Amino acid sequence: MKKQFLEAGRIVGTHGVRGEMRVEPWCDSADFLKKVKTLYFDGGKTDAGLLSSRVHKSLLLVRLKGVESATQADLYRGKVLYLDRNDVRLPKNRYFVEDLIGLHVIDDATGAEYGTVQDVFETGANNVYRIVNGAGEEFLFPAVDAMIAKTDIESGKLFVKPIPGIFGDGAETVPVNAGEAADAD
Repeated sequence: MKKQFLEAGRIVGTHGVRGEMRVEPWCDSADFLKKVKTLYFDGGKTDAGLLSSRVHKSLLLVRLKGVESATQADLYRGKVLYLDRNDVRLPKNRYFVEDLIGLHVIDDATGAEYGTVQDVFETGANNVYRIVNGAGEEFLFPAVDAMIAKTDIESGKLFVKPIPGIFGDGAETVPVNAGEAADAD
């Protein structure tokens, strides 16, 4: 089940003397996070009272209601900010990392199950999925269009087109419903 509120970033310090705070974005960029008009604390339970935001280098600078000094702002250091998934639109074939974690990785052609996505790493060129199978073996899988047939968040499955040897010989064959892999386009 998809979470309504997702981690957006963490307050890492203050900026200036008027209560502005530096936020380390945990999403694509500070530019992406700047488009969000409402941020939350406490896993989405409390409106953070966002007054303004602006990009500064790779960080987002924010002002919150009731925070007028660096001393007050410093009390927020280390707090995590959340966004409501309904407040953002992702481009086609882009997903929240939290939605990818736990997907069952299945060979689009054979139906073999390779394990589940445990983590997503950003490498600059493309993301890499860390996949762990039932025996605890780990595999690093490049998240490139040529190797991903279909990402189905709703069913919890990631259909892949792996190159030979990327998963070794450890694939477990799991029956796939007729036509499921063929619909992966």
